[in-house]
Amino acid sequence: MGKTLIAELDAVFDELDVLLKKPEVGAELASAGVNVSLALTVADGLRAYVHGEKGRALLELGTATDEIAARMATTSPAGQS
Repeated sequence: MGKTLIAELDAVFDELDVLLKKPEVGAELASAGVNVSLALTVADGLRAYVHGEKGRALLELGTATDEIAARMATTSPAGQS
């Protein structure tokens, strides 16, 4: 991927970070049971992956996956979404 394309991806991730940090977005996501901190972690993991930082991507995405699974296990009957 060329430098310009990576810069475009970074701009999209930057915009996503800004949107996820807006209180009104956070409130809407929370009403759907989505944790903003976990969403930011997933976005950071994806950003790391597209930069070829697979170790960091694995850490961030694994952390988010584990936390989502743990939350689902404690809040949903039989792990249903």
